[in-house]
Amino acid sequence: MTLLELSASYRENAAAIHGRIVELRVLERAQEDPEAAFRLRRRIDELTPLWREARELAALTAHYYDRSYHKHEKYAL
Repeated sequence: MTLLELSASYRENAAAIHGRIVELRVLERAQEDPEAAFRLRRRIDELTPLWREARELAALTAHYYDRSYHKHEKYAL
């Protein structure tokens, strides 16, 4: 698997996670039970870092060999 293929995979995963976050936000707004709304909010909070990391890794792997690309410091050695 090449880095460009890996990048596409990260992008697809990020899109799937974001879609789920959007669904959960809709459910949270419609929820009348505060406990259920809290559980939905907690799940959204758990998915958000995964979404962010998938987006960052998609960009990193897509541009890894570009000389002009400024790599994200979080993933630099």
